[in-house]
Amino acid sequence: MAKRNRARSASNRQKQEGRKSRQPNRQSSTKFSSADIFTLRPINTHLETAYTPSSAREPLQARTRSQKKYMCAIKSNCLTFGIGPAGTGKSYCATAMAAEALANGRIERIILTRPAVEAGEQLGHLPGDLEEKFSVYIDPFRDILNERLGKGAVEYNLRHGRIVAVPLAFMRGKTFGADTFVILDEAQNTSIAQMKMFLTRIGEDSKVVVNGDVKQSDIRGSNGLADAVERLKGLPAVFIHEFERDDIVRSGLVRALIDRYEVDE
Repeated sequence: MAKRNRARSASNRQKQEGRKSRQPNRQSSTKFSSADIFTLRPINTHLETAYTPSSAREPLQARTRSQKKYMCAIKSNCLTFGIGPAGTGKSYCATAMAAEALANGRIERIILTRPAVEAGEQLGHLPGDLEEKFSVYIDPFRDILNERLGKGAVEYNLRHGRIVAVPLAFMRGKTFGADTFVILDEAQNTSIAQMKMFLTRIGEDSKVVVNGDVKQSDIRGSNGLADAVERLKGLPAVFIHEFERDDIVRSGLVRALIDRYEVDE
């Protein structure tokens, strides 16, 4: 009896295998080539290079002797002041050096700040949240960063807090660490108290650059930049670099305009 059952089971298995062998292989009828599998691309192709800066960008080079001296001072000192007329490359050199340091991994964060002061007019309450309100003040920084790092990399670093733009008024209580490159622009519009507050944020081995033109202040009375330059002369690890009219590189017209506007100064 047991032998008959085993024989029937074997016969049934053979019949089932025979049916399977006669059925068409639907999976094998659909042919996939390796190209169909490996040529898939994300919809947002810019994400592939969202953080990697382009290697085709030109190396940062000084355009004048004064810029070269200024850039060497930034490399060698904890605190560097860049003062002088518009168009001399103060902001560009400092921001480009910060971008280069971030791209090379020498620093972990760039902090960009400036006083929220309008140039001779009141704009009223700007719409949006704090970031949107302050964005109009830091657009020049963004243009330089986009040029040096690429727009995708800048957006990535802004989202991840590696590039931070913050109004000067929100600096109180912060400490600039050793992995931070800080730029205070338009410093001629700071008060003495604001400048003191900002400078006392500097931690060990941080890199801080303060730029401005003491002749273009939009506030009344003494400004923090002129006061700091006088107070800090000769202090170790502090360098004060002065640009002249002959150092203007923005355009020949700007140089001529400065000569006419500041003829009596």
